[in-house]
Amino acid sequence: MKNFNLILAIFVTICFTDIKAQNNADHSVWDQLLILNVSEVGKVNYKGVMKDSSLFYEYFRSLSQNPPTDEWSREEKLAYWVNAYNAIALKMIIDNYPVESINELHDPWKQRFFKVNDKRYSLDDIEHEVLRKFDEPRIHFVINCASNSSPKLLNMAYTAENINEALEKCTTMFINDPSKNTITSSEVKVSKIFEWYKDDFNNGNVVDFINQYANVKINKIPKKGYVEYDWSLNEQL
Repeated sequence: MKNFNLILAIFVTICFTDIKAQNNADHSVWDQLLILNVSEVGKVNYKGVMKDSSLFYEYFRSLSQNPPTDEWSREEKLAYWVNAYNAIALKMIIDNYPVESINELHDPWKQRFFKVNDKRYSLDDIEHEVLRKFDEPRIHFVINCASNSSPKLLNMAYTAENINEALEKCTTMFINDPSKNTITSSEVKVSKIFEWYKDDFNNGNVVDFINQYANVKINKIPKKGYVEYDWSLNEQL
């Protein structure tokens, strides 16, 4: 009887684990697509993604069909929504390719075609109603809206296991990237992201936030110290 109870307990545990695994999003297809089609500097081979479009759309559908639940960890939810944002932006480009900028599309930030639990989300919805409510300012450096001034798209999917390390890595990379910000002893010009989302960074103390990551520390951001945003497509040529 003891052996039977042990076997039954193991069987229930395995079944429960399998069910839980099936209910959580699998980002492995997205990971492979990014490895194959995104360069080390974050440029995207959109034509390459289009060649593998069946896999991409399969992943996109899986996101919609396996939404976060209350049982998911904070890291699982965060990884899910960041991947969803980046996948939606990429989908909008390949659905309308060729384009020179996401802004060529009709109202790209408000289009609600990503359906989760009978609710439709746009890029704006995900950014403002979901991601910013994590109270995590570093999310601004892992979401990519298919433009050259955006934080670069990494050639890997985010997961519960790597999201915290990625947030720190991507924030450090973005702030010290001279193509995104000029932070030297003689000149300070930073991304519009720090102006648009000022309140997200240390309750508006943007300088202190930047100095946590910058190789060169700054005292202030000049009145005209914001770089004009380049919305041209982040395409690998």
